[in-house]
Amino acid sequence: MEKVADWQIFHFRDTYSRSQAHHPLNWTNGALYVGMIKWAEMADNDKYYNWLKNIGTENEWQLHKRIYHADDQTVGQMYIDLYRKYKDEEIIAPTKKQLDFILMHPSQSVLNWETPYDHDRWSWCDALFMAPPVWAKLYNITGNNKYLHFLMTEYKASTEFLFDKKEHLYYRDESYMNKLDNGTKIFWSRGNGWVFAGLANIMNELKPNTDEYKYFLEIYKKMAKKLLDIQKSEGLWAMSLLSQEEYPTPETSGSSFFIYGLAWGINNGILDKDLYIESVRKGWTAITNHVTDDGMLGYVQPIGGAPGNAWPDKTEVYGTGALLSAGSEVYKLFGGK
Repeated sequence: MEKVADWQIFHFRDTYSRSQAHHPLNWTNGALYVGMIKWAEMADNDKYYNWLKNIGTENEWQLHKRIYHADDQTVGQMYIDLYRKYKDEEIIAPTKKQLDFILMHPSQSVLNWETPYDHDRWSWCDALFMAPPVWAKLYNITGNNKYLHFLMTEYKASTEFLFDKKEHLYYRDESYMNKLDNGTKIFWSRGNGWVFAGLANIMNELKPNTDEYKYFLEIYKKMAKKLLDIQKSEGLWAMSLLSQEEYPTPETSGSSFFIYGLAWGINNGILDKDLYIESVRKGWTAITNHVTDDGMLGYVQPIGGAPGNAWPDKTEVYGTGALLSAGSEVYKLFGGK
C-alpha cells in the first residue's frame, strides 16, 4: 500500500486516460482521495494527511464546478474526513453550503438517460459511490436529518430504476437495460464496484439498528452473494460481470472495490468469514500481482462507462484509490493493527 501510494503521489499530475492531467477536484482524484485517506490513517507519519490537506487548501475546500453532478461532490468525502481529524469548520463550510443549496433547490430532472439534466440526479450507478457517502458523512457529523432524508429519497429512486432484482446487480444506466453482450445482460464491473464500495462507505456513517442502515444492508448482502458466485477462478471479476469467457483480460479497479467491500463486510461481522475469506485472499493476491516493482497498479480500465479493455502498463488514479481502500480492510482482516 505504501509503495502504491508513494508512486501515485509522485505521478499525480500524469495524464492517464485523458490528454491533460485531471483537475485536483475531478471525480477521478476524488476516488483516489477516498482510498488515500484510509491509507493516511494507517501510515506511520502525517505525510499523506499533509498531502491531502494541501490539495484542499490550494482549492479553498471547494467542491468541483457542477453544483448537482454527483461526480463533482466526490471530493467532499475527503474534506469531511479531514474535518474529523483537524476540527476546522473552514474545511467543510463550502461542502455544507453547496448541499444546503441543493436541498433548497432540488433537481426536477428524471432518471431516464439522455434526457435534459439527467446528470443532476443519480441516474448512473457510478454516482452511488460519488455523492451518497458525502450526504451520509454530513448527516453523521451534523446530526441533521435533512441530509439523511435526501440521501434515502434519491438512493431509493436510483436503486428502483437501476437495480436488477433477479441478478442483484446494477445497470450502469438506462441505456444498458435492453442490451445484451454475447447473450448476457451487461453489468459493468467497475460500475458495480462503485456501488458496492459506496454501500460500505455509507453504512460506516449510520447506526446499524436503524431502518436506513438496514435498507443499505439488504442491497449489500444481495450483491455480496452474487459477487461470490461470479468471481473468476484467479480472483478477479470480468469487466462484464456475467461474460467471463468474453472478457478474459484482467481488470483491477472494479475488483479492488469488490475486495474492499467484501473484506469490510467480514470485518464488520456482516459476512460469514469462513465463506468469504478465501474470496478476499484470492482477490487481493490477484490485484497485487498486477502492481509493478515501482508501485504502479496495472490493468486499470481507462475512463468509460461499459466493459472494454485494460493493459498491464496503464493505470488510473481511481484504481489506486480502490486498491488503497481494499488494502485498508484486508490489512485488518488478516491481523493488522
